[in-house]
Amino acid sequence: MASLPPWIDTRIDDGLNKKLTQRHVVETMLEADRPYFSAEQIRARVRPDVSKETVRLRLNELLEIDVIAADTYPESITLYYINHPDSHWPLSPEGKDALVHETPLETLSVGDFLRLRNPAGIRTLVLAGFQLGLVLFALGIVAAPIAGDPVVQSSNAYWEAAGNLFVLCVVLLVLERVARKIRTDGVLAGGLRPSTPESK
Repeated sequence: MASLPPWIDTRIDDGLNKKLTQRHVVETMLEADRPYFSAEQIRARVRPDVSKETVRLRLNELLEIDVIAADTYPESITLYYINHPDSHWPLSPEGKDALVHETPLETLSVGDFLRLRNPAGIRTLVLAGFQLGLVLFALGIVAAPIAGDPVVQSSNAYWEAAGNLFVLCVVLLVLERVARKIRTDGVLAGGLRPSTPESK
């Protein structure tokens, strides 16, 4: 069994005379690849000769010292989870970081793309392609009356489309960064910040 986080280790009671210890329950919950547990699911993962009442007793003790938390749902179903102090909801800090920092496109590797093995990443890529295609189509409608030519021109239609799509992506990226800077710095035309009641 892996060592427990310090915030748990300092709270639990290491009663060696108990058939099922608080430590064993917490270690079982931490090692399983799931956020929620019913009392029966925990009992099935610990020793098979431990009664459901014993498991509930340990769970109630862990609830009292805020190591775990519980949610009760209709039909008297109670689900238990580790009460991580660094994040809301039954999600570990590592899991929270993974959700914040990993988008489907960030997890899409060249190998997964060629083998079509990452559906979420491929769908995100396809939807982005549809949206950029619509932007180029709209630009074509605007450029037609003024006889504007594409920025990138080539005798190969694929290269021309790819080149213009690349230019569009660069322009959108620059515009997004400028807009973000304006929002965060409050910079307006002339380099002035908007006046607020607090600044007066």
